[in-house]
Amino acid sequence: MTTALNGVVIGAAAGVALAFAGLAFGFWGLVLVAVLGAVGAVIGAAVTGRLDLRAAFDAARGRRVG
Repeated sequence: MTTALNGVVIGAAAGVALAFAGLAFGFWGLVLVAVLGAVGAVIGAAVTGRLDLRAAFDAARGRRVG
């Protein structure tokens, strides 16, 4: 249950941060913050081992994974 709650809290915080970015920097600032946040999330998942980048690239190329 705490994992789901942490996801809700993180999602809410991300939404608030994006809202502030949109208000402060306009639409393109909002897009930049969202893209950089997604890149940071992917890098963090790869560093912690929750995402296998080689398998993800192979799957994107249509190669069999596993």
